[in-house]
Amino acid sequence: QVQLVESGGGSVQAGGSLRLSCAASGSSSDIKSMTWYRQDPGKQREFVPRYRSDGRVEYADPVKGRFTLSRDDAKNTVYLHMNPLKFADTGLYVCKAQRAFDAYWGQGTQVTVSS
Repeated sequence: QVQLVESGGGSVQAGGSLRLSCAASGSSSDIKSMTWYRQDPGKQREFVPRYRSDGRVEYADPVKGRFTLSRDDAKNTVYLHMNPLKFADTGLYVCKAQRAFDAYWGQGTQVTVSS
């Protein structure tokens, strides 16, 4: 009973920036964490940020130092700040809400970076 709505994607030139948003509704109080994945055409989803076992946020090596995960618990919203963007960052960014024993996925927001 969790619904996820992503926004903030778009087309941007390399060197630009974007801030993606993912807002959860429904049984959002049951959500343990919310993170972002990127999906290239014809490929599997890959993590962008993820939580380590110690609770710290780990970033995929290609985006380390450029992307930042943040959240607003009062709004049940998680953000992904991306600055600066590179051509390789292009893809469909999908929000994942993790519950105790299952997860919900959003429809994704497209990010297209031109070189």
